Amino acid sequence: MIWTCPIINTKGWEENRLKLDEFFVTGEPIIYVTEAGIALAMIGILFYLTYFKKWKWLWNNWLTTVDHKKIGVMYILVAVLMLFRGGVDALMMRAQLTAPNLKLLDANHYDGIFTTHGTIMILFMAMPFLMGLINIAVPLQIGARDVAYPMLNAFSFWTFAAGCALFNISFIIGGSPTAGWTSYFPLAGTEFSPGVGNNYYAVALQIAGIGTLITGINFLVTILKMRTKGMTMMKMPMFVWSVLIMCIIIIFAFPVLTVALALMTFDRLAGTHFFTMAGGGMPMLWSNLFWIWGHPEVYIVLLPSLGIYSEIISTFAKKRLFGYKSMVFSMLAIALFSYFTWVHHFFTMGNTAAVNSFFSISTMLIAIPTGVKLFNWIFTIHKGKVKLTSAMLWSLAFIPNFLIGGVTGVMLAMAAADYQYHNSYFLIAHFHYTLIPGVAFACFAGLHYWYPKMFGHMLNEKLGKITFWFWMVGFNVCFLPQFVLGLKGMTRRMYTYQEGLGWDNLNMVSTVGGVLMGIGFLVLVWNIAYSIRHGERDVTGDPWDGRTLEWATPTPIPPYNFAVAPVAEEIDAYWNMKQKKTPLYKKVDVKPIHMPNNTGMPFVAAVGFGLGGFGLVFSWWWLAIVGLIIVLGCLAWRSFDPDKGHHIPVKEILETEEAARGEVV
Repeated sequence: MIWTCPIINTKGWEENRLKLDEFFVTGEPIIYVTEAGIALAMIGILFYLTYFKKWKWLWNNWLTTVDHKKIGVMYILVAVLMLFRGGVDALMMRAQLTAPNLKLLDANHYDGIFTTHGTIMILFMAMPFLMGLINIAVPLQIGARDVAYPMLNAFSFWTFAAGCALFNISFIIGGSPTAGWTSYFPLAGTEFSPGVGNNYYAVALQIAGIGTLITGINFLVTILKMRTKGMTMMKMPMFVWSVLIMCIIIIFAFPVLTVALALMTFDRLAGTHFFTMAGGGMPMLWSNLFWIWGHPEVYIVLLPSLGIYSEIISTFAKKRLFGYKSMVFSMLAIALFSYFTWVHHFFTMGNTAAVNSFFSISTMLIAIPTGVKLFNWIFTIHKGKVKLTSAMLWSLAFIPNFLIGGVTGVMLAMAAADYQYHNSYFLIAHFHYTLIPGVAFACFAGLHYWYPKMFGHMLNEKLGKITFWFWMVGFNVCFLPQFVLGLKGMTRRMYTYQEGLGWDNLNMVSTVGGVLMGIGFLVLVWNIAYSIRHGERDVTGDPWDGRTLEWATPTPIPPYNFAVAPVAEEIDAYWNMKQKKTPLYKKVDVKPIHMPNNTGMPFVAAVGFGLGGFGLVFSWWWLAIVGLIIVLGCLAWRSFDPDKGHHIPVKEILETEEAARGEVV
């Protein structure tokens, strides 16, 4: 790949004089095809919005919305697009490694692909997918009408979207980051990565991280302060508990990433030396800061996934979750231990035996609370009336697949053994066996489970099961051989290899598995498109005979969620209400409901972040200042905004409920 943009000036704050016609990435046919595809897609979208006069609809219903349900849908839409982008990157890597000495990609292009693949899948696919499900389900599960700070919720999404967009344009403008998703120094410094790729990494992740941190604060306050009457902490759904603990981890972990990325930005753009040895910096400081954030980040995405599995397994086993309190305490233990394991990511980097031993033991200890949850799910299923829906299949498949990831994780936790496994494909296989069953399976399970609540119709179960089996088989065919490849000596990050090493057949099999997963994704997309027109319509609001309060709302969900706040008397509040035939609300209890107004401030602020971030990437300080002015202007806009929201009158509420449920009680 040829990078046509000149090297950024890092010797001072002098503006880089870069001509607009010189900063596009050129040199490979795949780049030109991608650029053409993006241009055509943008033209198509603009044509559709203009021809069908949808601009006003787009602005009023989506770009300015503060409704947590719509924000959740937008998170999921971005996540599905990023799953496609990251999946294409993965298939390109597998294509390059299918056979020895292939030259489908050069070394630089391959480095950019595996860097963006890891970053996108963890930060721009897994995180937003879960945030989308959290936005949709959590306020409903606790009986709230919205999140604590609706405007900030929209601000969180649009800030994330700005960072995501900025990161994704790097592969056609300026060049992708190439130092790996961990961006270790000195490789990530200007000496070894002189282009603007790692500037994108530093700036885009900071912008997206702002949104994640605000989301953590928002949902922490929402869960602690906005639960409905009777819902004590020990009556909350397990998904809500998992999100609460996730928020606590976010609040403590993400500021570390923000500081680390800020220091990286100063090193790359201002000539400082926080991480460069030549100027007295410490490359290992970056490694420590990154993994002090990075390993809790694993549990930031894993814990909500465990909550999703808990809800689905309980629902489709027709049983209360076994060992509720032990599940809560095990998640708290996981959160605590997650802060004492980060050094296992660099056992081979010169730590003392005492340090390695401590972190080896702490890493193995985290398997205990994780094992508690696995046994609790198994006991929940035991003697239950199990219904094998698509969501349940994903949840059950998690248990054996994640067990492989956990066992190999214990192997890697032994510092002495890690000297052999580290930097090999054994490690690649291990973390895919934790993250894909632990997170991706949960995203698919949650999508099938809450899809009728989001859109008012079901996903096709037959197509859902076809997707599941393509992924289940493809996943194991892809990654099981990589354990053997690692033991045979194949190291990660290599873009080609010689014949005669014994890796040929295993790499071929691994690529076949990756293709099967890609087919599974296409079936999922077809399922979504097919179900829009032909999917079974949900007229009950409770298609799964659910146990928690989100199923007490009609479909489509009214803007206010609940006409009258429900009362949670037991765990599984809605199941208890159905068993006692408790009415959802009474007409005389309906009162006017206060709701926030839509606002364009979060979207405009995101535009400012995007422009400012792009200016920083290329050291165009004038553009960075313009972006900063827009952001500050939006803060002032919010500070002096007199908008106090609006009230939905009783008559409108009753008409909405009558249309959704029939005659009001």
